[in-house]
Amino acid sequence: MKFKRSKTGPARSTAGDTAVFMILIIVGLFMLLPFVYAIIQSLKPTEEIFAYPPKFFVRNPTFDNYKTLSQLVDSLWIPFGRYFINSAVVTVVGTGANLLFSSMAAFAFAKYNFPGNKWMFSLVVAALLFSGTVTALPQYIIMSGLGLINTLYSLIIPAAATPLGLFLMKNFMVQIPDTVIEAATIDGAGILKIYYRVCMPLVKPAALTLVIFSFQGLWNSTGGSYIYEEAWKLLPTVLNDVASAGIARVGSASAASVLMMLPPCALFIFTQSRIVETMAFSGIKG
Repeated sequence: MKFKRSKTGPARSTAGDTAVFMILIIVGLFMLLPFVYAIIQSLKPTEEIFAYPPKFFVRNPTFDNYKTLSQLVDSLWIPFGRYFINSAVVTVVGTGANLLFSSMAAFAFAKYNFPGNKWMFSLVVAALLFSGTVTALPQYIIMSGLGLINTLYSLIIPAAATPLGLFLMKNFMVQIPDTVIEAATIDGAGILKIYYRVCMPLVKPAALTLVIFSFQGLWNSTGGSYIYEEAWKLLPTVLNDVASAGIARVGSASAASVLMMLPPCALFIFTQSRIVETMAFSGIKG
């Protein structure tokens, strides 16, 4: 068994590294199974979907489920593009607002002492204990009182600042040395410039993680409790309605699930390498 000495740690064996690598591959493939199964289900003809005993792999792959879903979508009296734009606006604007407001609040909590700093952040931590089911009714009452029901604002405003986003960003910004802030202040940088030009580049891993979580949550949001007019409905609601009319549309439902998975997966694939890169070179211990 050969050993090699790391420059920053103890000696490691080639066999040990290979074993860890193989375990990670097995775990990665296991985590990939749900995505592969969803794609396989969307390619199965109806007789294979309801076959017993069920088969994991598809014998006669077909795109009929996607064609059927396309025909069902074309038959809607509201253009399909309108639903897509509604979801895109809610997702992009909500994600951007969440990143902006959460990071700005986290910057204040992490780097400035003001009256009530600790107990206010304790309230933020306590808010993490409440699920969306608990806050749904108070949130609806507030949106109704503001007259925002049946508008996209009823989904964007609650997503503009989340306890999870603030908590995540604050824990990263705390790790930024105070000497960096002091040096920027001595150089004449204002608070906003320090926030944007100094702190944000150093917390890219947290920012990208927040973007992924926020994007996924908003993209899969149906808005069913706040939006009732057909023209303002979101894409997940429409696809679920189209694909849930009986067992004959199970294949179309599988195709709809795959289409809904693609944007979050694409975002994760695009950002995960940047998260690892910024973790390694930002100078902050993750």
